[in-house]
Amino acid sequence: MADQRPRKQNGDRIARLERLIEISRSLSSTLSLRPLLHRIVLAGQEITGAEACSILLVDRKSGQLYFEAATNLQGVHSIIVPMEGSVAGWVVQTGEPLVVSDARDDSRFVFSSKADEQSRLVRRSILAVPLITRKGVIGVLEGINKKGGADFTQDDVEHLSVLGSQAAVAVQNALLFQQSDLIAEIVHEMRTPLNSIVAYADLMQRPRVTVDQYAQFSSIIYGEAERISEMTNNFLDLARLRSGRASLAQAPVDLSTVIHMALNVMKPQADAKQITFSVDVPAAPLSILGDAQRLHQALLNLLSNAIKYCRSGDDVTVLVRGEESFVTVSVVDTGPGIPADALPSIFDRFYRVPGTEGQAVGTGLGLAITQQIVEAHGGEISVSSEEGHGTTFTFTLPVQQGV
Repeated sequence: MADQRPRKQNGDRIARLERLIEISRSLSSTLSLRPLLHRIVLAGQEITGAEACSILLVDRKSGQLYFEAATNLQGVHSIIVPMEGSVAGWVVQTGEPLVVSDARDDSRFVFSSKADEQSRLVRRSILAVPLITRKGVIGVLEGINKKGGADFTQDDVEHLSVLGSQAAVAVQNALLFQQSDLIAEIVHEMRTPLNSIVAYADLMQRPRVTVDQYAQFSSIIYGEAERISEMTNNFLDLARLRSGRASLAQAPVDLSTVIHMALNVMKPQADAKQITFSVDVPAAPLSILGDAQRLHQALLNLLSNAIKYCRSGDDVTVLVRGEESFVTVSVVDTGPGIPADALPSIFDRFYRVPGTEGQAVGTGLGLAITQQIVEAHGGEISVSSEEGHGTTFTFTLPVQQGV
């Protein structure tokens, strides 16, 4: 009986190539960077049979490498990876794919062993390919540990390289679209305060303006200028978070302390509107690995948002629940709620629920920034609401064992 192995191997190869074509179509169907990066690492893990997969991008200004997305590698997002002493750095500098059969014996693995401490995954073997565009190498796609302890094959190198070529084009397009999209949105949002400044400045120059009117117009101009300043700062913050240029700290954080500090900051605003704050946090410390300042910022955004839309006499409660592998934080209010058709857009930049435009002053970027902070920590955020029955924003964060 003839050996069937060559025929089976050829069939497997064809199936993987067909799968690459499907993946290519999927990558070209989105210009949203985060979902795109997630699709890429899932595809990389699938076609190489790796235990984990990660994608790192080069920051255009600093020249540094950052983890941007990964499967089965908790806590590595936005970690800076040096060009020297790392597998990814070697691939960026040479523009060549690299297979490391035994990472422990490779001099280019100095940094990667530190990343293992963050992710709790021991890297035995690594397959890394460059993401190359016409402007050069923009990043690296890595497969980590072939399942079953086997070595990465030449077919794995070829298939991940093909995926890397497709991914590089898709990522570059998403970055360009993201940049132009953000600029268009910020310019659009600045039109209103700028028009107000021009209009009131013109009124101030008219001869019949009274002293009281002059003071009123001056106050309006000052307020609109402050609004533009805040919008610009938030816009830059969001852009840095989305691009990975905002480096997040990776340190033990007592989440209970962060929550209480945020509540203390926002309590005067809540008291002014006669809104009651309460907290339900476990007595035991809730330790995670992350950036305390950024998490504080995310909680301030959620609490501020709740206060803005709540009425006098409403309640805002922070609920925290710790599980074995993650912690869940919910900001629950008894406010007017959000219409069902508005919920899918609630995290969009500059989005406001129809009918609430004059109810609260803000830049419309707080929830988008909060989402980026949570996702940069390897977590997820969601919202649930019912008109007349309040709103709940919930986010999860992975718990690093041994922290």
